[in-house]
Amino acid sequence: MSISGSGAEAAKLRAAQQFKKKREADKAMSDWEKARQAETEKTARLKALRLARDAAEAEAARNAPPVVKPVKRKAKAPVAKVEAAKA
Repeated sequence: MSISGSGAEAAKLRAAQQFKKKREADKAMSDWEKARQAETEKTARLKALRLARDAAEAEAARNAPPVVKPVKRKAKAPVAKVEAAKA
């Protein structure tokens, strides 16, 4: 083999390595884009579910009968104190 022949093989090897590296980078980018798209779709789905839940809760609150709070009454004075006041 001549020196120029081994140089050509080295160039082919470098080109093949660069091609492989580029292909792996493209695959990694594609995987990242797929994951990002899946995350975006999941976020949109969860937001729609949350908004539907909030709307249903608001509708239920509007249609529910009003809540009547019990009236607090003053405690009656103990009988012993009342009798002591009369004496």
